[in-house]
Order: sequence, then structure tokens, then C-alpha cells
Amino acid sequence: MRKEKTTQKPWKNAPRKKRSRFQGVMAAEATAGKVFFGLLLAVLAGFSSGCAETLPRDRIVGPKTYANTVDIRINGFRRTYLVHVPPGYKPESPLPLVVVIHGAFDTAKGMEKVSGFSELADREGFVVLYPNGMGIMGFLQHWNAGHCCGKAAEDQLDDVGYVAETIKDVCSRLKIDRDRIYMVGFSNGGMLAYRFAAERGDLLAAVAPLAASIGGKPSEDAPQWHIPDPRHPLSVISFHGLEDDDVPYEGGPSRHRGGTRTYWSVEKSIEFWVGKNGCSQEAKEAYFSEGAVHLKSWVDCMNHTGIWLYLIKGWGHVWPGKYFTATLAEGDALRNFDAAEIIWDHFESLRRER
Repeated sequence: MRKEKTTQKPWKNAPRKKRSRFQGVMAAEATAGKVFFGLLLAVLAGFSSGCAETLPRDRIVGPKTYANTVDIRINGFRRTYLVHVPPGYKPESPLPLVVVIHGAFDTAKGMEKVSGFSELADREGFVVLYPNGMGIMGFLQHWNAGHCCGKAAEDQLDDVGYVAETIKDVCSRLKIDRDRIYMVGFSNGGMLAYRFAAERGDLLAAVAPLAASIGGKPSEDAPQWHIPDPRHPLSVISFHGLEDDDVPYEGGPSRHRGGTRTYWSVEKSIEFWVGKNGCSQEAKEAYFSEGAVHLKSWVDCMNHTGIWLYLIKGWGHVWPGKYFTATLAEGDALRNFDAAEIIWDHFESLRRER
């Protein structure tokens, strides 16, 4: 793995600032937006791949999002993914690949819209892969992240194997730089990203889980489960809202959904990677966005890997990007905050170590 670029960024060297108080509308907008968006996606999920052109074997042009299937079947249906190709794609020039995994009840199409990664890819020149989770006729899609979630976990689907197969399929159709494959996941998708990083991190240069945990208990009577020891050190870029009621920062049960399912805390999840990556136990700390974002980083880890944890004050279980933050009031400390851009800034300086 290569070290991070020396170009200074505000989230890497920011002095601590006093943040302004968030207005109640921020939390209300975030919660209402998540509920509405989830319901909307449930209605549209069946059409998540049908509206996109099928990915051809040749004459691939961008900017365009294509649909494709892999020969892995669930209840008779082949599993699907979307892939976004940036403008100016040339088969002779390998591009980085960012795999972006949606959360529970979401779809590849919904994740593309909310995350902003396709627009970012068009500006920065990389390919984006959006796998679809397991659902019922395209509805209520989940991932088997080990301790969570839904029917995918209950049926013990090999979602790590499925996502690996989508990466293999995209690499067979597009010219991809195999040393620059990265993974992002939100919520249940972030939990799968953590699991994939541990079990198949040999395919990745770095991973960025958001609003996720590496372990927990699916029910009161179930045993604790957490991701296995990673095969080798891997850079981790994690984001978490301190007001997350679905996957609480401090761990335990969901304050939003209730029930007996519990999650490991964010700190415990990060400590796991700090130990496995052989990092110094003491983190460097910085604040930016008027103190609304607290960054903890460990950059002296094995194989030049690093760990960056972004804690967002006043933020809940919502993707921390412009789809939501652009609607915040003028002067709000998080207006136009974009996790995708920060993630890519880390990714573009990291390479897979063979």
C-alpha cells in the first residue's frame, strides 16, 4: 500500500473550531428523508435494473450506467448489478473501480442516486459497481453480513462470494486496474464491506464502511458474531453519525427499531482494525466543518495502511452526502458536506499490496 498524498486537506490538518448549534430542522429532515426514501425505493425496487441498458461486451461508452447479471441464482432469479462508466473510457487504459454497496431495503439504483459516486466518477475518472442485495422480486433487499440482516442472513447467503463475482465479471468486461479496487458500504452494506474486507481483502486497496458495525447478536439467544481476522492489513475509512438511532455509535440495540438485535460499538469496531493493522493505539485528532466533524486517525500502521474515523455530530442514520446536506440551511456547519469526495481523496492515493 502506498502512503497518503502529502497534499494538505482540511479534514487531515484542521484546527479545532467551535461549531454553531444545529437547528432542529436538520434532524427532522434527515429522519423524514430516510423514511420517505426507503418507502420510495421499496416501490421502485423492482425496476432498479430494468431501466438501464445491458452492459455490452464491447463498444462500451460513458458516461452511462449499465445493468448486468451474474449466473448466481436465488429462488430462480439471477443476481444483478449496475456499473457506471465515466466519459472518455478507453479499453486500453485501465481505470480504478469503486464498489458501492447499498443498505437494507435499498437498491443499487437508489444507492447510485444518494451516494453521488457516479457524478464523482465522471469528474475523477473511475468506474463504479453497484451490486444488488437479495430481496423478494427486487424488494426489501438485504445482505448477509454475518450478524445482520434480514432473509439474506437467515438463509446464510454467500454475499461475499457474490460481490467477488460481480468484481470478476466487471473486470472481464472493462479495463480495470486490479491494484485500485476499493469498496464502500452503507449500513447493512457497510457491514458487508467490513466482512468482505476481512475475508477477501486480497482484492481491495481500501474499504470505507459508513453507519456500520463489525459484529453483534441477531437476537437475544444468538451467539455473538464478528468478522474474522483479516488476511492482511487494509486501510479503513469509516463514517458514523453520533445521533444514529439504527446502528448506535455506543453499540447495543437499535433505538429506532427496538428488538433484541445488538451491534458492536463503533469504537470497538475500529479498535479491532487498529489492532489487526498493527497501528499505534493513540489516535491523532482533528475537527473541521466548524467542529461538526471529529476525525480520529491512525496512520502509522503496517504496510503503510491507515485508519480514519469520521464522527459527525448531530447526524443520524443517513448517507452523509450532498443528496441530503445540500438541502440544509445556509450557514449550517454540514451544508454540502460530501463523504464521497472525502472517501475518494483517500482512495486515490492507496494501492493494493500484492
